[in-house]
Amino acid sequence: MSEVQGAAADAVTDSGQAPAGGSPGRRLNPSLLVGGAIVAVVVGLALLSYVWTPYAPMRVLPVEPYQTPNAEHWLGTDRLRRDVLTQILVGARTTLFVGFVAVGVAALVGVPLGILAAMSPGWLGQLVMRGNDVLLAFPALLLAIMFAALYGGSTRVAMIAIGIATIPAFARITRSGALGVMRTEYVVAARSAGRSPLGIAVRHVVPNVAGLVIVQASVSFAIAILAEAALAYLGLGTPTGQASWGRMLYEAQTTLRSAPHLALIPGAAIALSVLGFNLFGDGLRDWLDPRLEDR
Repeated sequence: MSEVQGAAADAVTDSGQAPAGGSPGRRLNPSLLVGGAIVAVVVGLALLSYVWTPYAPMRVLPVEPYQTPNAEHWLGTDRLRRDVLTQILVGARTTLFVGFVAVGVAALVGVPLGILAAMSPGWLGQLVMRGNDVLLAFPALLLAIMFAALYGGSTRVAMIAIGIATIPAFARITRSGALGVMRTEYVVAARSAGRSPLGIAVRHVVPNVAGLVIVQASVSFAIAILAEAALAYLGLGTPTGQASWGRMLYEAQTTLRSAPHLALIPGAAIALSVLGFNLFGDGLRDWLDPRLEDR
């Protein structure tokens, strides 16, 4: 009995947390470096738009429409005589804002649900996960279209709908990681010491699943970018009058032959952003996984 109490006391003072980051001696893999560089560029463009843009985002310029890239307008002008570079800069801000809010909503709801499912009695955990499976049956884009049809197309509706649709992914991966943590000796010892379930969750489970959640967030960010662009392209997302890469694609679909650059530029921005977040998530997963240290 004294040995169990001693182990419990050690567990209370030592959280037994896995390292929050990769091993200091490990090299950063190419996916993480390339993805991080692309993400940094997108974030830089968004931040730059707060302090400088060539022109006002919605300003109609006294120039010819459909200009190709030139010295005055580096990416040309659109059909409404607006500067395309300005639209790209401000659109990066909208894209990141939607991604942060959508992923934040999903993580704030999905992570506690996953921990609850892992730490609850069998029937309650199963009930939570079956409800999670029902929500998982609705694709993010379909759910966002339903929300847009009910509440009208707007950036706020798109963010909430995308976030709700992404909750199951966070809940499932958090539950998977939490189940592994709950089987460890230090958690068993903490239970023997009388620590409350909430205390165990906060002190032991959350720090050990943080790496999984961060990786899932980077992947979900890419999904949110695609979903927002698709909604805006369908006219159900960011409304007219606000810069958005998806909105730019929507407005350029009638000029694909006469001015293809109006579709190629925002399309390339979306593709590179999604690629960057996916590469960053894959590289971060490999870097945080200690089992890959010798590979």
